[in-house]
Amino acid sequence: MNTAILHSVPRRRQAGFTMMEIAISLAIIGIALVAIVGVLPYGLHAQRDNREETIIAQDASVLLDAIRSGAHGMDDLTNYVICITNIQTFYKPDGTPNLPPNTYGYSYAAVTQNGSVAANLSMMALTNGANIVGVLSTPEYVDNEFLPIPNLLNGGYSNHVVAYFRSLSGPVAEKPPQDNSILRGDSFGYRVICVNAPIARTYNIAPNSYDSQIGYNQRELRLTFTWPLLPSQPGYGTIGSSPNGSVTFRTTIPGQVVADAAAVGWRYFYRSQLFVVANTNIP
Repeated sequence: MNTAILHSVPRRRQAGFTMMEIAISLAIIGIALVAIVGVLPYGLHAQRDNREETIIAQDASVLLDAIRSGAHGMDDLTNYVICITNIQTFYKPDGTPNLPPNTYGYSYAAVTQNGSVAANLSMMALTNGANIVGVLSTPEYVDNEFLPIPNLLNGGYSNHVVAYFRSLSGPVAEKPPQDNSILRGDSFGYRVICVNAPIARTYNIAPNSYDSQIGYNQRELRLTFTWPLLPSQPGYGTIGSSPNGSVTFRTTIPGQVVADAAAVGWRYFYRSQLFVVANTNIP
């Protein structure tokens, strides 16, 4: 009888990870995840800032064109303007201000003067595009008859016009006819400081000189945007002490800015084709 001799074949030793190696691997992965998570907020902030800057640039183009052209028919602006304020200060002929100033508030519902409803200015409520553009075009300096003047050397009024807007651009879900007050309140908004300033020019020069004619027939429009609006007050909003952004757009507009005497409260519109002959060298 043949006896089979069985030889035991040694099993191959299989390699594996030790607990120490696994712990080191997890530590490396954890450090990498912490670094990624730490960078993520910066990326989100950069995306938000780029979006807001794009919206501001697009809206600024619309507002600059509307004011520069003296637009009357942009009634769609009523959906985006929250309110406009004008702080008007009277200056005596000696150059000293007569305080306190008058604060005019324009909204869709009414016009207020120093916090009280001004019934005599009711037709200046922001119910149409002409009123909005007309208020935004208010000159920086006007005389006692509210006509534009180059400075306050002989007295007059200074105007500080500030408008609060919801963004014209941006997500469609935030735009009219959206009637959800919460969604509209959380939409992106900004503040615009609107300055319609006379061009700086040299006085006591020849009345009919080139510099004199150019100075009397040009104005500078400056729109300073700060954002975002904080929903601290129903329907209005404030800018925080550290806004996300601030930028100024400026352009030079040829022609004249003309008061619309037919409107109570004086609306103003640029007339880029209206030029006058400067025949005096008195400021």
